[in-house]
Amino acid sequence: MGNSSQAALAAHALAKRLSGHHIIDGRFVPAISGTTFPVINPATGKEIGCAANGSAEDVDLAVTVASKAQAAWAQTSARARGKALNECARRLAEHAEEIAQLLALETGKAIRTESRGEANLVGECFSFYGGLTSELKGETVPFDPKMLTLTQREPIGVVAAIIPWNAPLMLMALKIAPAIAAGNTVVIKSAEEAPLAVLRVIEIVNEVLPAGVANILSGDGPGCGAPLVAHPKVRKVTFTGSVDTGKYIAQAAAEKLIPVTLELGGKSPMIVMGDADLDKAVEGAVSGMRFTRQGQSCTAASRMFVHESIIDVFVEKVKAKVNAMKMGDPLDESTDIGTIISRAQFDRVHSYIQLGELVPGAQSHHLSNVPSDPAFKDGLFVQPVMFTGISNDHQLSREEIFGPVTCVIAFKDYEDVIQQANDSDFALAATIWTNNMKLAMDATQRLQAGLVQVNQNIVVQPGLSYGGLKQSGLGKEASLEAMLEHFTHKKTIIINLA
Repeated sequence: MGNSSQAALAAHALAKRLSGHHIIDGRFVPAISGTTFPVINPATGKEIGCAANGSAEDVDLAVTVASKAQAAWAQTSARARGKALNECARRLAEHAEEIAQLLALETGKAIRTESRGEANLVGECFSFYGGLTSELKGETVPFDPKMLTLTQREPIGVVAAIIPWNAPLMLMALKIAPAIAAGNTVVIKSAEEAPLAVLRVIEIVNEVLPAGVANILSGDGPGCGAPLVAHPKVRKVTFTGSVDTGKYIAQAAAEKLIPVTLELGGKSPMIVMGDADLDKAVEGAVSGMRFTRQGQSCTAASRMFVHESIIDVFVEKVKAKVNAMKMGDPLDESTDIGTIISRAQFDRVHSYIQLGELVPGAQSHHLSNVPSDPAFKDGLFVQPVMFTGISNDHQLSREEIFGPVTCVIAFKDYEDVIQQANDSDFALAATIWTNNMKLAMDATQRLQAGLVQVNQNIVVQPGLSYGGLKQSGLGKEASLEAMLEHFTHKKTIIINLA
């Protein structure tokens, strides 16, 4: 039996072992109701396990445990917390491959191009924040010579972290590592479609952290997520997901006057000027559109504005690159592109493709090929589609599809393309490709986005402040700023020396 087959068997066995459990107070526990829901492999349509179906009762138990644990964790020295996070990072690195295999199994993301890198990033996030705990500093304030005036940063309390399915490991780590480093405890609500790999991560960190510091529940939004947000002992919510759900969470949090961090999506523009290095821009388009993640990314370059002088060559080169990519078994090392996460998302993506194909004058370029292996006949494979002939004001250019669909739009004038790029309800990320550094610097100042890159389109990394404007959300992640501003509050202390 080959290594890939052995890894697949191990991933299936791990999925079965983790099935039907939350982690509360450092222990595996079933849902109080005793109910579960299935976890489906989107590459085959087959059930690989199940997840505990959390309710308000499970939420109350987890939050109560986290609240009790938080008092002691906050009193743990910052350096001791940092050492604990670094030990978590070490153990997560040891188990990164099994976590990656499980992630590929439950999400359909290819092991080589997506899942392995994401699994490795989890440990890096813990290591990054483990090294920042000594930066939880206050200030002295020159208020009055007869008064010693200072500030100190203190943890908020129990943090609710509600995570999505598209990059569940990375986005969970970017939420909980800074929260725990700052002295908070966490209750995580996993995505229904991808609850198992994140559960394994929390099992590992509980080998190091005190019981109750890191808890995780599975369940749906109304039954588990809503009571978690509403719980009176939850003092902060950090959420990645849809705009509508984010607005609901913001409203619910406002009822308690607690802070929120919201990362809600994007419709990110990629501008390719006529003088750009075309081969690099093409590579950037392929990676930036996150085709290897089936376009299921908030920062996907789903609006590509290409100068009219090079658009035809650009389109042909992108087509050639993506056509050379293999779509197939996510656990196969030769696979570049996996599957859409769920049947509902599969149908949503196809509805947008069908809508675009009805536009007069539009042309849809279907790329790569779905696998012919009968074992994957029920898999949720979608060919990447690149549309030309669709304007920036069309529905396909304005709404987040969250699938492998991008619109390539010709432009002539720089001022006009900046205006078009900013004409969006979203403002998460943007890129510009040019050899004119004066123009590039001008664009970085004028593009409305929380993250602007020149001649590259890398994904979020620990240490790079990440977050959007407009409908893309509130707050920042992945940075020292995220830990200080979003997971602590500042207390002012005045001592009368007179």
